[in-house]
Amino acid sequence: MQYAFSDNVSSLQPSAIREILKFTSMPGVISFAAGNPASEAFPVDHIRQISADLLQKDPLLALQYNITEGYPKLRELLKKRMEAQQCFDPSADDLITTSGAQQANELACKVLLNRGDTMLCESPSFIGSLNAFRSYGVNLVGVPMEQDGMDLNALEEALRTSRNPKLIYVIPNFQNPTGRVMSLEKRKGLYELACRYNVVILEDNPYGDLRFAGTPIPSIKSMDTEHRVIYSGTFSKILAPGLRVGYVSAPAEIISKITVCKQVSDVHSNIWAQAVCAQFLEETDMDAYLEGLREVYRHKCELMIGGMRQHFSRKIRWEEPEGGLFIWCTLPEDCDMPAFCKRAVSEYKIAVVPGNAFLVDETQPSSSIRLNFSTPPDDQIVKGIRILGDMTREMLDN
Repeated sequence: MQYAFSDNVSSLQPSAIREILKFTSMPGVISFAAGNPASEAFPVDHIRQISADLLQKDPLLALQYNITEGYPKLRELLKKRMEAQQCFDPSADDLITTSGAQQANELACKVLLNRGDTMLCESPSFIGSLNAFRSYGVNLVGVPMEQDGMDLNALEEALRTSRNPKLIYVIPNFQNPTGRVMSLEKRKGLYELACRYNVVILEDNPYGDLRFAGTPIPSIKSMDTEHRVIYSGTFSKILAPGLRVGYVSAPAEIISKITVCKQVSDVHSNIWAQAVCAQFLEETDMDAYLEGLREVYRHKCELMIGGMRQHFSRKIRWEEPEGGLFIWCTLPEDCDMPAFCKRAVSEYKIAVVPGNAFLVDETQPSSSIRLNFSTPPDDQIVKGIRILGDMTREMLDN
């Protein structure tokens, strides 16, 4: 049978990261290509205890349908926590839980953009969100990044010249894939442009709690006097991604539309997982817990950076992150980056992600690669960086 796929999905292609990850199942491959949090940081015993208590004391809560907006107890705890962080305005905002931040971002696009409307994003940006946005047939425009975030001059030009711009998508903290942090000046400038051109900002913050160096910067949401910022977060990086619990804080009118769209998508997110998250928040000193997580990621990042300093060719440049999960490396312009990535995994058994995978147009050239330090255990970081370093010196220094 010949299948005629819908216009929304016919042009979608598999994630380049997922294609590379297929190689990680090969014997002996060390993967720096994933984006998973460190498994040793999962609070397994605590989650096991909470789950056992839940199924013992209130099994129907975990096993029965619940409301689309999310488990009420978790929503109230999140509202209080986010209000303290100036990411929730009780006089104007509402909050809904989602199946990870990925769904939060996808639903924000769904409720605000029509086919052909323009959505602007950092270039490079998170491939999962890019594919979600592409599925709605939007005009996706990538805006170049500078060291301290999106190029605001380029953003204004894109806002001025693009067809019906409606939404700006940014990851201000430890951006995926670059690990960069948007400066306070640029956050203010971005918000001013959004007000001037009457567009909404989608602020995606999956990594903000994982700052292990430097000084925190106020969220864009905290500056929102005109109620035009949607803020998405997740438990994936601070508890466990398998729970698939995210959340959206946004003006109540937007949340009401997101709720309707979610009802026709999955009715509601996993209630057992939401109950676990709620109990975890209630029982845990989150400041102390998060500091423990930061120590894990600080150590793993320093281990990888130390190995890169020792083994990598001096012709490779990289950016040392202050948090998050990733290190962004740039090869010399005359180096064939795709060939480098293919050779790394096929000959040296080291998987990395090509930088063009994160571009709006993946056919555009890129000389960068993304390395992940959170997923591999310490011994694989040490061994893999040494092997990859040997490859860089062999290719670039001879």
